[in-house]
Amino acid sequence: SVSPAAERLRYILGEDDELPNPTLFTEMDTLQHDGEEMEWKESARWIKFEEKVEEGGERWSKPHVSTLSLHSLFELRTCLQTGTVLLDLDGYSLPQIIDDVIERQIEDGLLKPELRDKISYVLLRKHRHQTKKPIHRSLADIGKSVSSNTARSPVRSPAAGAAFHRSTEDLRMRQSASYGRLRHAQSRSMNDISDTPSTDQLKNKFIKKIPKDAEASNVLVGEVEFLEKPFVAFVRLLQATMLGGVTEVPVPTRFLFILLGPAGKAKSYNEIGRAIATLMVDDLFSDVAYKARDREDLIAGIDEFLDEVIVLPPGEWDPNIRIEPPKKVPSADKRKSVFSLNEVGQMNGTAGGAGAGGGGGGSDDGEMPEVHEIGEELAWTGRFCGGLYLDIKRKLPWFPSDFYEGFHIQSISAILFIYLGCITNAITFGGLLGDATDNYQGVMESFLGTAMAGSMFCLFAGQPLIILSSTGPILIFEKLLFDFSKGNGIDYMEFRLWIGLHSALQCLILVATDASFIIKYITRFTEEGFSTLISFIFIYDAIKKMIGAFKYYPINSDFKPDYVTMYKCECVAPDPANASSPAAAAPGPGNATNASLSNALNLTALDWTQLSKKECLRYGGALVGKSCPFVPDLALMSFILFFGTYSMTLTLKKFKFSRYFPTKVRAFIADFSNVFSILIFCGVDACFGLDTPKLHIPSIIK
Repeated sequence: SVSPAAERLRYILGEDDELPNPTLFTEMDTLQHDGEEMEWKESARWIKFEEKVEEGGERWSKPHVSTLSLHSLFELRTCLQTGTVLLDLDGYSLPQIIDDVIERQIEDGLLKPELRDKISYVLLRKHRHQTKKPIHRSLADIGKSVSSNTARSPVRSPAAGAAFHRSTEDLRMRQSASYGRLRHAQSRSMNDISDTPSTDQLKNKFIKKIPKDAEASNVLVGEVEFLEKPFVAFVRLLQATMLGGVTEVPVPTRFLFILLGPAGKAKSYNEIGRAIATLMVDDLFSDVAYKARDREDLIAGIDEFLDEVIVLPPGEWDPNIRIEPPKKVPSADKRKSVFSLNEVGQMNGTAGGAGAGGGGGGSDDGEMPEVHEIGEELAWTGRFCGGLYLDIKRKLPWFPSDFYEGFHIQSISAILFIYLGCITNAITFGGLLGDATDNYQGVMESFLGTAMAGSMFCLFAGQPLIILSSTGPILIFEKLLFDFSKGNGIDYMEFRLWIGLHSALQCLILVATDASFIIKYITRFTEEGFSTLISFIFIYDAIKKMIGAFKYYPINSDFKPDYVTMYKCECVAPDPANASSPAAAAPGPGNATNASLSNALNLTALDWTQLSKKECLRYGGALVGKSCPFVPDLALMSFILFFGTYSMTLTLKKFKFSRYFPTKVRAFIADFSNVFSILIFCGVDACFGLDTPKLHIPSIIK
């Protein structure tokens, strides 16, 4: 038999062809009180093994194997069951992350709304990291406190703070007075943490021991007087983000664990913090933390950790003894290999116990596949159309949500962006295809083909957020195919049809034989190579069109404002003897029309000076004057629109990191940055009314 926790982890960690997760550097900070003053002090750190700040706070201990109490692991499990778990939070600053966590706690009924500002105030206090002389305050801090308008008590070390012990009631009164002054303050104004790494962080030599691609997990534990029950949150950020002075070294943070509780249980909170920190540097649990889809996956990771824990009797071992790291660390591959979908061996810890029983509680929601379902997947793999059957089976339960979740505000911004990407791409490459194939495939064919193929793909492929249209390699292929057909007397459209049918047949064979598994033997280099090629083609095409605009609409550098009186342009009537020749010689399908108009007119009775430029040329007249070849600086205007749209898009994308407006407004502006930029500069173009080059969309289907 297989424990439910192990079965869930097998489902999570079954894909063994992904890139390894980054190394995690974990830091635990504890909340220190000194009267009205509070700060977060670094107390321990982990890369693989634990290092503690020795009593007295002057040096680090040697790395040692973490020893945890079994009770702290069970309490941690309870914290994750009852607390807030936010996975893939789009966070960019500590105040915004804390705002989102508090908002979720209030929505779930775990926190009273009136405690919002107090929690924010506590979590945004300064972090003091372990340096050479952490007890002594720097001259800059002393000067800052002296110049402050309000007298502030100096922050003492824990040893010095013991001499100034105050009663619990006195501490509560002082904290209440401090919080009352900040009741209406916003999180950002409360922030006492620098947004960028300090000089001490950048000069910290400990960074040399951390791998370059490492990410950080920060553990914050402490006790406060105003809480009646613990405030617990586990956060996994969508992308690792630099949180300024939170971490000892300038490493981007990916995970954040917060535990604030009522006063009187500081030792218990510290042990829970050490438990989650030790789990985060465990090879197996860190993979679970990166790939977890919900809180049940995290609890399953703890249960599996408990299955492998060895308990030492308290009376036969001194917990103060530190276990030195082994000379050769055992490889975690053996533990991870058990969770591969290809493994059918039994899992560890099937004798029951608290871990297995706790994990069983996580499988009641019906999302966890049972053992026979895994066996069914293995049975279908390799069969004719087996992969297609499994894809449909996995996708079908989520098919309706793909539609109603599309009305989320961020989905709408992505839809508008992809719509603009598809339509402009189809029109641009449609024009290029028309030039390459004598309009056998033009704008309208590209337009309709993209719409129909894209709709079918989005409905049945399970990847709606993708841009489908012609690209540079397709354009080259179509041009070579047309030239080949033309040179060998082959009907291009018929030849193109058979190529399409042959491609469709190849795709059906690949699907039926489940040949897509070959992709596991292909590196990312192939995909990134094609992506780079397509990106360069788009960038090159944009710059090429911009340079072409300067050639077609040259800047009027010869214009002299002082000689404006000499500039004129007149329409002169043609020579009556050659009146019909200009019209007859005019190119295009309107030769006969122009000739008939010219012959029908009484050229001597027509007032040629009142005709426009187009009418003059239409009736066979001639333009005479220095200002006749003048055109507005359309190329310069096009460049302003081109560069302005690009610059505004980048600026608005970064707007969510600014200090203006609430978080939701900044996020909304950043999500719709492309749409706003295009609309604004289309409006600028319309206001000037210049005939700048634009994409011409056909008005009829033919």
